[in-house]
Amino acid sequence: MVEQLKPRYSVAWINKISEVPQQAWDTLAIPLKTPFLEWEWLKNLETSGSTTAKTGWLPNHLTLWRDRTLIAAAPLYIKGHSYGEFVFDHQWAEVAHRLGVEYYPKMLGMSPFTPVEGYRFLISPREDEDEITAMMVHEIDDFCLKHRLSGCNFLFVDPEWQLVIERHGFTPWLHHSYIWENLGFNSFDDYLQVFNANQRRNIKRERKAVAKAGLQLQTLTGEEIPKSLFSLMYDFYADTCDKFGWWGSKYLTKRFFEQLHSNYRHRVLFVAAYSEQDNRLPLGMSFCLFKGDRLYGRYWGSFQEIDCLHFDACYYAPIDWAISNNIEIFDPGAGGRHKKRRGFPARPNYSLHRFYNSRLQQILCPYIREVNQLEQQEITAINAELPFSQKK
Repeated sequence: MVEQLKPRYSVAWINKISEVPQQAWDTLAIPLKTPFLEWEWLKNLETSGSTTAKTGWLPNHLTLWRDRTLIAAAPLYIKGHSYGEFVFDHQWAEVAHRLGVEYYPKMLGMSPFTPVEGYRFLISPREDEDEITAMMVHEIDDFCLKHRLSGCNFLFVDPEWQLVIERHGFTPWLHHSYIWENLGFNSFDDYLQVFNANQRRNIKRERKAVAKAGLQLQTLTGEEIPKSLFSLMYDFYADTCDKFGWWGSKYLTKRFFEQLHSNYRHRVLFVAAYSEQDNRLPLGMSFCLFKGDRLYGRYWGSFQEIDCLHFDACYYAPIDWAISNNIEIFDPGAGGRHKKRRGFPARPNYSLHRFYNSRLQQILCPYIREVNQLEQQEITAINAELPFSQKK
């Protein structure tokens, strides 16, 4: 469906990203810091059966054109539930239910299943960002009201874009991630120096435990990665998810991982743990993505319980690789119980929300502002307990 906005522009809502030429989309996406809004990544999610109406992730992307030139786009999804978002609004759905308001479906802007900061509208740098953003927000509002969606939510937003979208009346909700920052390290030993003596010994002991188990960790990127490791990574991913039962968050299909070999391995880093006795297949592996000076940890698994392998494959080996490859920021993924003791301070991130039901707007917006104050206190408390040396 295409309707005219004004003589210069037209807008189109699309249910498949393949309806937009890759070059047109990536002209807007490649300059961004995040890799998770690029055409191939989003297409793989759709064609693999990971983001579909059946899974509760109906693609509904907004595109803005001048004649035949794509000048702006927003990856968007109509959601029938809140799973796979990692921003937990289930209590809001309960409040809506008590009020007799339908909370689902809702509109969602994020890279699916990816709790990583960086979501934003994709807008050509040749355009007036405020003008184009206002057009896109207007279209989203009209769509949501017409189709009776309860609200529009942008998750894990780009910090610079957050300031733009807040001007359009979206309410910010504060969360936190655990982020490693390269403080000018030239080696892994430099990284160790930020810790107090006790934690330095602990990290060295954990890495030695992996070596003592007879394992060697290899970092593989791009053309170095055998095709077989992509399907094996799914097996590790699925096994890890299954161990957590209902809470396992197994959203991606095997086909998604397999497709990455042909069209996205240039962004992939595998940390593979091979046995010294048999190096044909790894016993455990972590899966990361990188772009520019950013590294992102995504999934991991091991078919054997090996002491400290998780810490080495998911944190230490990627940090070692990051230092050697001029990475400035490493986001290791969701969760934090293990991360904060290994040099990942809590750092704020935001989601942004608009409710189209007046009662939800009146109840939830003041509530969010109160929660934000408590969240900031938690971030401060976490970072006060980090095992860093006093010299840091």
